[in-house]
Amino acid sequence: MRPVGACQAWNVVISTLKQAIVRTTGFDRQRFAVTRMCCERYLLAAGGRARKRWIGRILCYHSIGQKDWGVNDVTPQQFRRHIELALNAGYRFVPASQIAKTGGAAKDLAITFDDGLKSVLTEAAPILKEYGLPWTFFPVSEWSDARHAFGDGVVLTWHDIEKLMADGAEMGSHSATHPDFGRIELSQAIDELGGSRELFHKRLGVSPDTFAIPLGQSGNWKPAAMKAAQDAGYQTIYAQAEETRPAGTIARTFITKFDGDRIFRAALKGKFDYWEEWV
Repeated sequence: MRPVGACQAWNVVISTLKQAIVRTTGFDRQRFAVTRMCCERYLLAAGGRARKRWIGRILCYHSIGQKDWGVNDVTPQQFRRHIELALNAGYRFVPASQIAKTGGAAKDLAITFDDGLKSVLTEAAPILKEYGLPWTFFPVSEWSDARHAFGDGVVLTWHDIEKLMADGAEMGSHSATHPDFGRIELSQAIDELGGSRELFHKRLGVSPDTFAIPLGQSGNWKPAAMKAAQDAGYQTIYAQAEETRPAGTIARTFITKFDGDRIFRAALKGKFDYWEEWV
């Protein structure tokens, strides 16, 4: 559960500030969300409270060097630096599935990628291979099936996914079209979950049993969606939040473009475990 007191007070301040900014400047929601995220991460890194942790931590990345992905994009230099910081701090990189199944040890760390973006193949994979690290990725099935408007070279193709799996990466589903499961009808959620798994099997001969919730925050998943996911054959459901995540999901720590040395170290220390991305 989210702690009361200071956290509630912070939300009141942010809400009041948001209303004032929008009213006086016309500052749109998306730009305010980015500004809020940046400010919160710097403030929590500087003054947030570190938490003692007895289990492993799973990091959630998106793109590595694809600037169009905004706050979700981490540069290759940042990504390499994150790995070095973690190794120097005594962390051991393990598969996300290991932490999901056993909880892992306090110094166990896993790397995952949502969205199935091309830079996972071109930028992240070579760096991970250089360090000999295990990792997991969650493509959006219909995006990889070229049913999108992004243009060429933005998301992983089926051939790309096959190559990454052949090189040892774990693969799970990130839905068929990346909807907000907190807003769609149950019938659509069932189609997204089952349809994605079916398309992976049709194209790759593999039916993934792990699923990463698009957006992944507390408001993006409902109990009915959890049941639908389990009925579709998913055994492990990953969120993109720690203490605020939906019940029954596996925690992950969201990493952003703002995460230089100080913020990344703060993330490893749990200073963002009660924090949520803009919802």
